[in-house]
Amino acid sequence: MKITKEAYGKMAKQASPPSAHVKNAVMAFLFGGAICTIGQGILEGYLMLGMDIKSARAAVSITLIGLAAVLTAFKVYDNIAKIAGAGTLVPITGFSNAIVSPAMEFKSEGHILGLSAKMFVIAGPVLVYGILSSVVYGIILFFIRLAAG
Repeated sequence: MKITKEAYGKMAKQASPPSAHVKNAVMAFLFGGAICTIGQGILEGYLMLGMDIKSARAAVSITLIGLAAVLTAFKVYDNIAKIAGAGTLVPITGFSNAIVSPAMEFKSEGHILGLSAKMFVIAGPVLVYGILSSVVYGIILFFIRLAAG
């Protein structure tokens, strides 16, 4: 029995559940906004403690990364992500989750090969690409400024 592309497409469409694009977008907006609002609240707290703005901004990033790592370790972040979707993946907390999740999954393999090595399964290529791109950009900028005199 041979099926045409059109017939296969129709069968696949009937078997697939409908996507909730609007609901997903609203949830991502709300949860992503909530994470940013929490970050702003943390920033205001650090500023009230007397930190300068530059240090406070760095401390907010560190705090959000740490909170996301702890929530991932206790399997809370993944439950939130099931509801929030991209709202938890796009902020810096999503990057923290992407590093901690593989480490938690492979912790039974030991501290070196399990936790340490598996942390960079997902994040490793992103880090390598980002660092390499910044080095290439820096070299290009150096030569442009050198030529400009």
